[in-house]
Amino acid sequence: MGSNERDNGLYGITTSQRVFSSCCGALLTSILVTPLDVVKVRLQAQSNPNLKGKSFLDSDGLTDHVYLYDDGTGKSWHKTSGRFTGMTDAFVKIVQREGVKTLWSGLPPSLAVSVPTTVIYFTCYDQLSDVFVSKVGEDNDYIPLIAGGLARLCSATIVSPIEMVRTRIQSQKLTYKQQLADISSIVAKNGWLSLWKGWGPTVLRDVPFSALYWCNYEFFKRKLCKKTGTREPTVFITFLSGAAAGSIAALLTLPFDVIKTHKQTEMWEFHVTQCIIPRLTKIAPACAIMVSTYEYAKSFFHRFNKENQRYILFKQ
Repeated sequence: MGSNERDNGLYGITTSQRVFSSCCGALLTSILVTPLDVVKVRLQAQSNPNLKGKSFLDSDGLTDHVYLYDDGTGKSWHKTSGRFTGMTDAFVKIVQREGVKTLWSGLPPSLAVSVPTTVIYFTCYDQLSDVFVSKVGEDNDYIPLIAGGLARLCSATIVSPIEMVRTRIQSQKLTYKQQLADISSIVAKNGWLSLWKGWGPTVLRDVPFSALYWCNYEFFKRKLCKKTGTREPTVFITFLSGAAAGSIAALLTLPFDVIKTHKQTEMWEFHVTQCIIPRLTKIAPACAIMVSTYEYAKSFFHRFNKENQRYILFKQ
């Protein structure tokens, strides 16, 4: 029995339960994956000294994150810990010289966008999938492709103004009051549509990524369930499916990611081939953690609803 079948049954998961499930996934993903971001940024910064003091956008397949390379003044988001020979060396040196908390630098502003983005994105995907399944049936391979793309289009459009504000706050050392005045001035001069600046490049990258991701995720999940003989996907199955689907989508949409980066950052001098490994290092675990947490939470609510319904019937 698939997730859509389960959600539409007698013990269907409510919208509020889906929202809570996606919140849990977004929080856990951000907390666990942010250290990979910090380490990756340090490794990239040391390989290109021209990037010092420059800001750039990074993505984990769910939402974007803004970082500022060390400018040597000690006032940037990240202080230097010397040169690193690899990811493990970077982890050790950062913790030893700057403390464990440094691995989660920039987490609060990232959560401010990742949580609402993920809630809208995953809830929309489930709702759209339910609608399409009710119309054409569950055995249609195009449903995840279409629902995934539309869900990302919806979430990107809604959250774009928040993302723009967050980007400006993180890339400029100004107070919130100064930022508010700056943004108000931009809106007064260029109109409300200026809040959606960068929407085009974002959609160009994220819609194809999401369409490919959900299509592959549902495919791998279905195949693994069949191979293991399980009716309901386990956490391990959803984790593997999410990692594999995220990796494939990241590889296939890498050119779109480079285009978006060029348009929204001050400087980017890495070649496409140099971006592949860091992008996969981040996206694969992020997608795996997010979707497995989301699916597990939904399974929990399904069981909860089932037991609650039995209790009500027993009381009657």
